[in-house]
Amino acid sequence: MTDDELLAEYSGRHARALVPMAIDLTSLLESRLSGIHRIDRISARAKDPKSFLVKATKEQDGKRKYIDPFSEIQDQLAARVTVFYLSDVDVVETTIKRYFNHIESKIIADSPKQFGYEGRHFILSIPEELFEEDEHPGVPDFFELQIKTLFQHAWSEAEHDLAYKPLSPLSDLQAREIAFTAAQAWGADQMFLKLFKELSQK
Repeated sequence: MTDDELLAEYSGRHARALVPMAIDLTSLLESRLSGIHRIDRISARAKDPKSFLVKATKEQDGKRKYIDPFSEIQDQLAARVTVFYLSDVDVVETTIKRYFNHIESKIIADSPKQFGYEGRHFILSIPEELFEEDEHPGVPDFFELQIKTLFQHAWSEAEHDLAYKPLSPLSDLQAREIAFTAAQAWGADQMFLKLFKELSQK
């Protein structure tokens, strides 16, 4: 399959199946997580066709990283739950594991001596109740879910825009400045959690 054919095929799936499924996923997550306090936002999206093509054609060691991108790329459908405090991440995770079949999970964090991206990512099965028929061409069996605090979300969005889409490579000072903002976001999360626990005990 040529790159143009790959883009055309995914674009068709995106409009026909992935976008409607993202809407249904958002509604299902809202239903499953209703009643949990301090959730700021629940959303799901279908990966943009151009972003899919960039990822699908990525090379590693001189070869395409993905042999079958339609079955291997895990974030064709991706959802995010943004919460207030670090302790809320655990509450949401417990509920998610109760309602969704878990395929894979990972906690992304830098070493204790560094600051950078942090978050919890899960690969989950799409519940059968969202499929109208046994066969569902164009929609993978799985979706990616991220659970983040407000500070993790804000920092990662800005950092991704600055560090991964720059017009020119970052200088050492600019990279250090981004690391400094990561430390501030990490510290803010720690302080708000500390204050929340202290004030909740009064």
